[in-house]
Amino acid sequence: MDFQLAPEVEDLRRRVAEFVAHEILPLEGDPNLYDDHDNLDESVIAGLRDKAQAAGLWAFQMPREYGGLDVGVTGMAALYEEAARSPFGPVVFNCAPPDDGNMVVLNKVLPEEQKARWLQPLIDGKARSAFAMTEPDNGCGSDPSLTYTTAEWNGEHWVIRGRKWFITGAEGAQTFILIAKTGDDERKGLTAFLFDAEQSGWAIERRIPIMGPEEHGGHCELSFDGLKIPDENRLLQVGDGLKVTQIRLGTARLTHCMRWLGLSQRCLEIAGDYVENRMSFGIPLGEHEGVQWMLGEAAKDIHIGRLLTMNAAWKLDQGDFARKEISMAKIHVADTLHKAADTAIQLCGARGYSRDTLLEWIYRYARQARLVDGASEVHKMVLSRSYLKDKRDFFRWGV
Repeated sequence: MDFQLAPEVEDLRRRVAEFVAHEILPLEGDPNLYDDHDNLDESVIAGLRDKAQAAGLWAFQMPREYGGLDVGVTGMAALYEEAARSPFGPVVFNCAPPDDGNMVVLNKVLPEEQKARWLQPLIDGKARSAFAMTEPDNGCGSDPSLTYTTAEWNGEHWVIRGRKWFITGAEGAQTFILIAKTGDDERKGLTAFLFDAEQSGWAIERRIPIMGPEEHGGHCELSFDGLKIPDENRLLQVGDGLKVTQIRLGTARLTHCMRWLGLSQRCLEIAGDYVENRMSFGIPLGEHEGVQWMLGEAAKDIHIGRLLTMNAAWKLDQGDFARKEISMAKIHVADTLHKAADTAIQLCGARGYSRDTLLEWIYRYARQARLVDGASEVHKMVLSRSYLKDKRDFFRWGV
């Protein structure tokens, strides 16, 4: 693959970088602009989103005819990374989870006549969305076959009963994608549906407190007691719920990596500025060999993560599912984000541990990276199975 960015993507990357530097980074240090969940207040975000739209920096992942920039997955890799130099950048450019993954899957599977109703408001930034799959009480997590939330056809509607939890962005979301059990077949027993927050028969039971900062809308527990969904709001065919999930999670896992690489680079930027200016035993910290080893190791891992991510993105652009490539990127970049934040905090000392920098924010956020969209151990299982199936062909070159 060619690692040079197309000229139009490079132009967009530079413009995104300038927007982040001039419009977003200056706001990060003002505690009065944050909400109770360590996120920039939604009113602040709304103003930034208006500016991003006016600048033509919006929905990089969506088709141009719907208001996006349609840069392809490799283009997304470059732009998402640049946007995420601030943790608030992705939501400003409308490429933050869970909306970006939901937009991608809806664009792929929705009939054209339904896109104006369900997809366009997400692209325009007029609505938020959530993906309801994970369940409490021994239900669905990394193993979709354990899903117990049911959808039963009563002759007129699908009737939903069950529970979901850790549903990102659910508080304040308008559009929901729901995965429910419609049969007992391990591969074809799940079906995907759309429902609107205004419908009755469901409720947000609580916003679950978490260790780190939260996306807008938090991570919520939902209950379903008779939610009725018309058949027209079913995605694909009955039994295609796992397919919908795989379509969504493939790209979504990789976009996590893109954003985490931007945050990882930001950690090294903060640490690099500090060690160049902080004196220790008569010389700047950055001239000590031990400090150089730490920075060099973290920089190496970020570069490896970028190569893994861009390779997987390129394969997706070629029409490949890139399952093993995405799993490798997800494992490595999740570890790299934690390592970059930890290294930067260590190098900055007490200042890194304080809230005078963004490092402690990123450190708390980073711990979830090895859990979301498949725990690292599950992705290692995927790689093992792929290797045992392909043996030497696991390492084959594309021709």
